Amino acid sequence: MTHPLEFIGMIAHRAQSEIHPPRAPAIDPGYIQRFAQAHEAGGFDRILVAWGSTTPDALLVAGHAAAATSRIGFMVAHRPGFVAPTLAARQFATFDQLSGGRAAIHVISGGSPAEQRKDGDYLSHAERYARSEEYVALLKRLWTSAEPFDHAGAHYRFEDGFSEVKPLQQPHIPVFFGGSSDIAIDIAGRLADVYAFWGETLDQARDTIARVRASVARAGRDPAAIRFSLSVRPVLAATEAAAWARADRILARIRELRADAVGGGGPKPESIGSRRLLDAAAGGRVRDTRLWTEVAAAVGAGANTTALVGTPEQVAEALAEYRALGVTTFLIRGFDPLEDAVAFGRELLPATRAAVAARAGLAIAAE
Repeated sequence: MTHPLEFIGMIAHRAQSEIHPPRAPAIDPGYIQRFAQAHEAGGFDRILVAWGSTTPDALLVAGHAAAATSRIGFMVAHRPGFVAPTLAARQFATFDQLSGGRAAIHVISGGSPAEQRKDGDYLSHAERYARSEEYVALLKRLWTSAEPFDHAGAHYRFEDGFSEVKPLQQPHIPVFFGGSSDIAIDIAGRLADVYAFWGETLDQARDTIARVRASVARAGRDPAAIRFSLSVRPVLAATEAAAWARADRILARIRELRADAVGGGGPKPESIGSRRLLDAAAGGRVRDTRLWTEVAAAVGAGANTTALVGTPEQVAEALAEYRALGVTTFLIRGFDPLEDAVAFGRELLPATRAAVAARAGLAIAAE
């Protein structure tokens, strides 16, 4: 089964990043519109809207962005535990209908107990993942069931649960699922349409993909059916030397701002994905050809903070190497978020499509 190459960007509710402290109010409607429109104009397939325990509601931000665009899809981050699955199913189905079938849900179980407690969640790491499995199974059933049904599980109980509104996409809205722990990969094998992970080394990525495919097979599903999304932070310039000089400036600015803990997310002590990025960083400043790990080390790898540094063509070749391993989707965002999104659409997306096509052509010719 061959899956198409896809690109996901990321929009925020105001201008900020690891190197740009937020100056606008907590929500900037005009910026959200411009940011989404830049991704659509650049040829991205989808945009991530992140979740935070103190930030604006992701689904409402996505709705605002959808109203300002016409084609681009959305990957809306969502943490089980704070909205009943019956209500969440209706919310996402409503968004899918109103956006013309552009919704996807990115299920995040949570890797930081301190952040979870801000929303009143005191479950353990394993309990959070078990809750996520029950939650996602209910979402899919509510999106597809023609009749009301009762449910009594470990975390949710209801009678005559039903959603009159069904997703426009059939059979249901795509489910992205993340997490590198054994329990996360076990659940992903049963429920995920797309398994999302951060920018690991090629060897780490090969291992992750093999583990997930084995989990899918154990669940009785076709291992070729699941897709893989890799998140990485490209740092581009016209020459390789200029790109590395830009990377050095980014790192210096991050270190300057670390006392204020601006952007990027702090360490997540229970996140195995964070540990894997830190393991990659422990292996050196640069892994493989151009996987830059210093930002991940500097901020505790609390978010997708490994980067690929070089010219658009060099970074495209690096992405094509991950594509050869089985990655079908690249989630890319820059340290200068809006400006980089424009540059990615203009330079990196076409270069990556060309690099992947060239590799495919060589593979066919060799057969």
